[in-house]
Amino acid sequence: MQKKILLLGSGELGKEFVIAAQRIGQKVIAVDSYENAPAMQVAHGFEVINMLDGAELDRIVAKHQPDFIVPEIEAIRTERFYDYEKQGITVVPSAKAANFTMNRKAIRDLAAKDLGLRTANYRYATTKEELQKAVSEVGIPCVVKPLMSSSGKGQSTIKTQEDIEKAWNYAVEGSRGDIIEVIVEAFVNFHSEITLLTVTQNNHPTLFCAPIGHRQERGDYQESWQPARVSEKDILEAQDMARKVTEALGGAGLFGVEFFLTDEGVYFSELSPRPHDTGMVTLAKTQNFNEFELHLRAILSIPIPEITLERIGASAVVLATQNSDNPTYDGIEKVASLSKTDFRIFGKPTSRPYRRMGVVLVNDTLDTPIEEVVEKAKKTATLVTVNP
Repeated sequence: MQKKILLLGSGELGKEFVIAAQRIGQKVIAVDSYENAPAMQVAHGFEVINMLDGAELDRIVAKHQPDFIVPEIEAIRTERFYDYEKQGITVVPSAKAANFTMNRKAIRDLAAKDLGLRTANYRYATTKEELQKAVSEVGIPCVVKPLMSSSGKGQSTIKTQEDIEKAWNYAVEGSRGDIIEVIVEAFVNFHSEITLLTVTQNNHPTLFCAPIGHRQERGDYQESWQPARVSEKDILEAQDMARKVTEALGGAGLFGVEFFLTDEGVYFSELSPRPHDTGMVTLAKTQNFNEFELHLRAILSIPIPEITLERIGASAVVLATQNSDNPTYDGIEKVASLSKTDFRIFGKPTSRPYRRMGVVLVNDTLDTPIEEVVEKAKKTATLVTVNP
């Protein structure tokens, strides 16, 4: 039963995945570009490499001979995954899914052009001049994102012509990998955003978690809550879109599928082929299995008979405000003294302004108004300070 998993990317999401794997006796080698990354602290072994170096990736795959390769970040030489699949290694959810979704261009074209899903009007640009042209075509306001990035890095909104140069420079600076290209999206007049955690299984039906709402700043999530308020019509439309796009990508695992909810219906936004940061709310015991356990079970073909919503919950991030090579924390005791409240400190070895260093988790009974739980999570997160 024990399988060897090579985890590519070792942040806080990877750490929770490794903990889930350890609980059922799996072996994990955690990989990242720096030592003592969160997931390395709980894995059986680790490697420090540049994952955009194909030769280095090949070397550690040959060295460890894993049963599964589980990507946790975007900045990986994902085209190598097709070769690993040919060698008999299972890439999660699949080489196609990982390769397509590490690059916003591939996944957006699949959704809009191949599957006909409703998306924002969009263009691509590889230079500042092309960005200028793209903005004139999609209109202002619009959103600019690097094709390869994570956690909202490099993402900004253009509100005036003067914003274009700044948006280009910020996107290039926030880009992961070696592709300097951006996607320019017309602004969608949405009233809310949701993440629909979608679990594809080998030989079992696709399952959906209760929708998760979230609020962003600087392109990065600040609070998330489950369940989000979504009409029956919109949730069925979102599930249909999520099913289509995950089936087209293939494989087994958990996908975080993001949608805009508008007066005209549901718009497909983005997709991650792995546990999603907004899904950390499931660590508040909102479900019978959290998102990391679901990802692992789907990967290992352990049947998941159903996903049940047990409680409502909210998560709120703990952010650093300063640079530090040895961050410490105050206020943990205050958080721990509150009922129906929990926290995670990720164990990142360094901090910088706005870096996510931990999360506060709050839950309550299903009949509690979700706004109360979100407000409690936000207030509780302010009790924790990250010291340099």
